[in-house]
Amino acid sequence: MIKIIIGTNRANANSEKIALIYHDLLKTMGESAEIINLNALPDDFVFTALYEYNGKNEEFNRIHNRVREGKKYIFIVPEYNGSFPGILKSFIDGMTYPNSFQNKKCALVGISSGIGGGSIAMSHLTDIFNYLGMHVLAFKPRLAKIEENMSEDLLTNRLYMDLLKEQAQLFLEF
Repeated sequence: MIKIIIGTNRANANSEKIALIYHDLLKTMGESAEIINLNALPDDFVFTALYEYNGKNEEFNRIHNRVREGKKYIFIVPEYNGSFPGILKSFIDGMTYPNSFQNKKCALVGISSGIGGGSIAMSHLTDIFNYLGMHVLAFKPRLAKIEENMSEDLLTNRLYMDLLKEQAQLFLEF
């Protein structure tokens, strides 16, 4: 099963809306997927589940195990302050190293309010995943000015939908 990771814990985030659109797209392609929302992480996980506390936070462990059992991942990556959200980095730091992501595959979708479409955020995240031994699909849609291209939780930009469909097809073959 593919795991779709919402790369922020912000409430009502556009990342969540894109994840739901991607989930539905995969469903129409006959593929099952599970959404992992980082807003479900325990509030204190950076102090109770990382480093010397690894494995000691049961609530985090449940999410960790759901992610770790995956073989393929789609990360919806919002651009925050010229990179990706710190909560996503902390989440990755909490995963078992090196086995959680090693020799697995992922795809990245960048979103931003500005014109970059999350390019820098995806570049930073690609570097991290390469270090962890995860294979990253080269085709990475960049959904710029996201608020201007959505209406009532739907993408109104036909090109953006076409890019997601193209990536999903490539990812299924990856």
